[in-house]
Amino acid sequence: MSMQNVAAPALPFTPPRRNELTHIPGDEGWPIIGKTFQVLADPKGHIEANGARYGLVYRTHFFGETNVVLLGPEANELVLFDQQKLFSSTHGWDKVLGLLFPRGLMLLDFEEHRLHRKALSVAFKSGPMKSYLGDLDRGISARVAQWKAKAGEMQLYPAMKQLTLDLAAASFLGADIGPEVDEINRAFIDMVAAAVTPVRRPLPGTQMARGVKGRKRIIAYFREQIPLRRGNHGGDDLFSQLCRATHEDGALLSDQDIIDHMSFLMMAAHDTLTSSLTSFIGELAANPDWQDRLRAEVLALGLASGAPTSFDALEKMPLTEMAFKEALRLKPPVPSMPRRAMRDFSFKGFAIPAGTAVGINPLYTHHMKEIWPEPDRFDPLRFTEDAQRGRHRFAFVPFGGGAHMCLGLHFAYMQAKCFARHFLENIEVSLAPGYKPDWQMWPIPKPRDGLRVRVRAV
Repeated sequence: MSMQNVAAPALPFTPPRRNELTHIPGDEGWPIIGKTFQVLADPKGHIEANGARYGLVYRTHFFGETNVVLLGPEANELVLFDQQKLFSSTHGWDKVLGLLFPRGLMLLDFEEHRLHRKALSVAFKSGPMKSYLGDLDRGISARVAQWKAKAGEMQLYPAMKQLTLDLAAASFLGADIGPEVDEINRAFIDMVAAAVTPVRRPLPGTQMARGVKGRKRIIAYFREQIPLRRGNHGGDDLFSQLCRATHEDGALLSDQDIIDHMSFLMMAAHDTLTSSLTSFIGELAANPDWQDRLRAEVLALGLASGAPTSFDALEKMPLTEMAFKEALRLKPPVPSMPRRAMRDFSFKGFAIPAGTAVGINPLYTHHMKEIWPEPDRFDPLRFTEDAQRGRHRFAFVPFGGGAHMCLGLHFAYMQAKCFARHFLENIEVSLAPGYKPDWQMWPIPKPRDGLRVRVRAV
């Protein structure tokens, strides 16, 4: 395909009139604000109450618009697999991410998305992944050693946030980024915080204004670096890989495409992994029997302290992978996923018109009692081969699915198991008696108090 045809024109849509959705059961709440505050206060409780009252299809109103929520594995399959190309991810995510992370991979649709995804996939092949593992392994080992030396109580979430940011800078931008790393990291933190701030315009003094300023700094850095990375200064980091990536006709990605994809990938890798690794270690702190089982698996690898972690070693950690999946089930890093219906469709007997804002909810699906008995209990054995056999393939969707399945899925599992290896062979983690972390579940799960844990050297 010629590169002239890669940039797709914006898909037009018109939101349905209010009376076009009144046949769908639900409660839109107060004028203008709708149910926004209820969604923000307790997204899991809110959606479960609506599911119990109205069923697997209901109408609500938040963030200024009527939304139709579709629940359960069949809804996930319809929207994510999207064989008929009914649903726009661009117009689903644009309100949240469009100003700060425009034209990131998740914000592209259909053929344009396919072409860009294929070009970006070169950065996640075996060779680059081995290079990333080396950077991750060294960074994790050094940071865990620092935590081990300061045994006692620590706030897990901010410590994990700093670690994942540093790791993303090293493996995505290159270990030799230099003194600019702190400034670049600060810009990304401001952009991520702005993506979910209630004030959506960059008014002076607002988080959105700081995010827009951070994006300008990121754009300037990437634009300056691209010609260098395409020349003799590029390495094996993800940024350099994208600078050399080509489309199907052999054309290099444009400078703007690289800027947009790098901004989005850095955000996605940093914030979702921070949430997932915090949840993972928090569950091990609350379930010492499973912590002991995973530590035994790590010690059985026979790796000397400080020895590099290999891909072969990661393959020998099935219990660790199951435990990480169970943490993702309990607290999926993207608990809800928005789309826009580009054509009329029907689901569960309800006709839904083109232009409707549609949402699915992995958090709800991951806690359906008919699929996951005792859904709030941490049980990694839900992910044995036998247990998974016969389960709906869209019952577990922490990384989405279909054409928009997270491109960094294997990177996430690699980093989680590498982290578990160093953490468990060096540190024992526990919670204070009676302490129960308080989690904010939307837009990306995070513990409100930072998740206080006790660590001691082993």
